Amino acid sequence: MNTVLTEEQRRDIVKRGFSRRSFGRIAAVMGAGAASLPFYNEAALAQLSKVDAPEGAVMINANENPLGPCNEAREAVARMIPYGGRYRYSEGDKVQQLLAQQEGLKQNYVRIHPGSSGPLHQAVVAFTSPSRPFVTGDPGYEAGERAARFIGAKVLRVPLNKKYEHDVRAMAAAAPDAGLIYLCNPNNPTGTLTPKSDIEWLVANKPKGAVVMIDEAYTHLSGAPFNSELVAADKDVIILRTFSKIYGMAGLRAGASLARPDLQDKISGYSTTMMPITGMAAASASLQVKSLVPERRKIIADVRENVFEFLEKNNFTYIPSVSNCFMINVKRPGGEIIAAMRNENVYIGRVWPSWPTHVRVTVGLQDEMDKFKIAFRKVMA
Repeated sequence: MNTVLTEEQRRDIVKRGFSRRSFGRIAAVMGAGAASLPFYNEAALAQLSKVDAPEGAVMINANENPLGPCNEAREAVARMIPYGGRYRYSEGDKVQQLLAQQEGLKQNYVRIHPGSSGPLHQAVVAFTSPSRPFVTGDPGYEAGERAARFIGAKVLRVPLNKKYEHDVRAMAAAAPDAGLIYLCNPNNPTGTLTPKSDIEWLVANKPKGAVVMIDEAYTHLSGAPFNSELVAADKDVIILRTFSKIYGMAGLRAGASLARPDLQDKISGYSTTMMPITGMAAASASLQVKSLVPERRKIIADVRENVFEFLEKNNFTYIPSVSNCFMINVKRPGGEIIAAMRNENVYIGRVWPSWPTHVRVTVGLQDEMDKFKIAFRKVMA
């Protein structure tokens, strides 16, 4: 794949304050080998590749959906396998058309990607620099921050407010020259929701020239309204979507970015990826199952609330979540609890530096969470 920067890109990169020594790292983000970079995705962040989990382990550490793809998606994948020797770009076109129609957007406002990690990293390259900071919530999903640090862009972390929401006023004031302001909503790792009115305020009051990126990976799980109308209104907004979470397609790789065409073109200029046709077939099939999202939202919510009842009954402190993950304050170094839980064959998520006594737990199936409860009570005792 071509990972050579164009002359126009080189001029833009230098103009934004990068040195020519940054060209190699920026090109690396564009390349096919990006998956090997330290910030690439959830698996890299959690170092799951180093986890040699034994048979029967409870894996509730990576915000995966154990329900997997729906039956319609599985059948679509099976039908696509004989065409694996073809590029079949039309499969991505189908997803683009469906999403645009469902979101009330023009088709060229939607671009399809193999997951949402790619457009996140490409937006970091396109809009941030040593003089145009990347602004993010803290704690928050770190992939964008790590990409920014990797290429030499400035990073500003803004603590969540007392309600564990993004402090949008502090984020707007963090840097008058901000390049990209990133909100994951509901937030990863806390699972908490920032009100739509706050997001709209941020878009209206952000620094001039800044782009607001709203990562809606978990919005389906919360039932909260999406922000597509901000894109339709041609605001300086990029929305990320993924099929990894509620659609259960983390391994099939399908996602999208929603933005006006000029912003999409800037992102696409730093991309060299090809969509897997199996992922595209599964995505288009999933979008056409109208009952899928509400049914899965209820399944996950019921299991989540059952765990919360357990935590309250046993006087464990947790952050109320509307997503498929939540944070527990274990009131000791979180790494100790993670290690102890692994000894019980239960694998939970990682610790964020700003909250060293909190651990993240993914909502799994009911039987998995029942095993979690037994192990967690034993470890905390």
